[in-house]
Amino acid sequence: MKRAYVFPGQGSQFPGMAKDLYDSGVRGKELLDRADEVLGFKITDIMFNGTAEDLKATKVTQPAIFLHSVVLAKCYDGFAPDMVAGHSLGEFSALAAAGAMSFEDALRLVYIRATEMQKCCEKVPGGMAAIIGLSDDQVESICADCEGIVIPANYNSPGQIVISGEKDAIERACEAAKAAGAKRALPLPVGGAFHSPLMEPARVELGKAIEATEIVAPICPVYQNVTAKPTIDPTEIKENLLKQLTSPVRWTSSVENMIADGAGYFMEIGPGTVLQGLVKRISGGAEGIVIEGLTTL
Repeated sequence: MKRAYVFPGQGSQFPGMAKDLYDSGVRGKELLDRADEVLGFKITDIMFNGTAEDLKATKVTQPAIFLHSVVLAKCYDGFAPDMVAGHSLGEFSALAAAGAMSFEDALRLVYIRATEMQKCCEKVPGGMAAIIGLSDDQVESICADCEGIVIPANYNSPGQIVISGEKDAIERACEAAKAAGAKRALPLPVGGAFHSPLMEPARVELGKAIEATEIVAPICPVYQNVTAKPTIDPTEIKENLLKQLTSPVRWTSSVENMIADGAGYFMEIGPGTVLQGLVKRISGGAEGIVIEGLTTL
């Protein structure tokens, strides 16, 4: 049975996150203290003592979730994946945990990504919405027929897709989805239109940073969001990391491909349980598949 370790994205943050990892031993403290040095501010203060509101800002949320996930993976004695994947931001966690990037380099990339994405959110108002109960084809058709910019952004599980784009276009798509029989078409409380063309301005600075970062072959295949396929090729990893900003997260296909390639054990490493639920829905209760979570040591 192959082991697939998966890493969560934005939205799984909580006040006090990673404090137990800091207190649990020398390794966790060293990594989190190092994170403060790399970022040039005490993100650990916000993680350990900040409110839920303090943690909402994209430039805080993304590095905080990355740190919780990667520090946990690096402190976990049983870390031995046959394959890894991460949802959106979680892809950076997966790559760092699997040794494709150094802890410091990956953290710098995450912070640049988060900062540039937040700038996009402030300059170009956008939004996202969850569409429940329609097929991928139906949602794709609705987005294509809507006036304005709106695209499928997260293929989370069968019948659960998040769309992203201009706010007016999101509203029109939600109405069309309801008319088509969607069980729910609900705007999400997010700061902007992630994984849509509205994130295009962030590609310039992130592209420079990715190009300047040393990426090596990871210890196991990484199933990247853009293709949903495994790779260990550093050039391909770099290209897909940049494309990810404005491309859909193909999570359903990623999990399906991992299962097809022999994954029978899934562990979500990091805060929250969102990915465990998605993997359960994608696997459809297939016999022999074990799904667990690791949120602390």
